[in-house]
Amino acid sequence: MSGMLLYQILQRIAKQTGEAGDPSDWCLGVVIGVNPLTIQLEQKDIVTEEFLELTDAVRDYNVDIEVKHTTENRAGGGGDAEFASHNHEYLGRKRITVYNSLHVGETVILLRQAGGQSFLVVSRNRDHTNLSGQWG
Repeated sequence: MSGMLLYQILQRIAKQTGEAGDPSDWCLGVVIGVNPLTIQLEQKDIVTEEFLELTDAVRDYNVDIEVKHTTENRAGGGGDAEFASHNHEYLGRKRITVYNSLHVGETVILLRQAGGQSFLVVSRNRDHTNLSGQWG
């Protein structure tokens, strides 16, 4: 989802909520700590982990996927027959971890609970930082 589309959706939600007489706010924040999670709001207030609820877009989580494919040919070993180039099926339901946790310096979009001090951290408003893995 593009940042502009998310921004427009948040504007519409804020307008509808205000019209219903139960206003809530959205704001931007910058992650200034991760253990514990701490976010500095654009108004310079600092919100600590106990006042934050996280969506899957900003936290690590596990999910099950179903796979059905064949691995690529790969050889190995010292030339023995059992290590000859081969492939095999990779099937079934597998659990994977999605690494979406926040990193210091990332900017996030938050919704403030109406009349309260709690915030829902909805999403980043820019690409992930600190990516690592085979593409990193």
